[in-house]
Amino acid sequence: MLTPDGALDRDQMRALIYSDASARIRLEAIVHPIVAQTIGDQARLADAAGARCIVFDIPLLVESHHWRTTLDRVLVVDCREETQIERVRVRNGLSADEVRKIIASQAPRNLRLRTADAVMFNDSITIEDLAQQVQEIGTQFEL
Repeated sequence: MLTPDGALDRDQMRALIYSDASARIRLEAIVHPIVAQTIGDQARLADAAGARCIVFDIPLLVESHHWRTTLDRVLVVDCREETQIERVRVRNGLSADEVRKIIASQAPRNLRLRTADAVMFNDSITIEDLAQQVQEIGTQFEL
């Protein structure tokens, strides 16, 4: 699963984990403990440095069943599915069908929204509107 320069071949790995559920489970068993350790280390450093708020970016928070109980608040950044498909398609060079398969393997949008303490809708808005949403939601997360 490596490219000639030693990097992970993401396309090959993606094809495998979406065609073989046991491969996905094996990959998560390898990756998740490493990620959890790194997050814990960085959170302890931030806490020791006096951080008032620590933000974790956890793409599969709902699927993990672990994180929600350890966090004070959850912010979900949401958009229409069509927008999500287009953004991933452009960013990763995937077809719309490939992106739909990935989305179908994740927690449904309504479940992600129910998990949230706050939702930021990031779809068809200006950067100024987005900044305003961040400011407004930020007040909900102040300690």
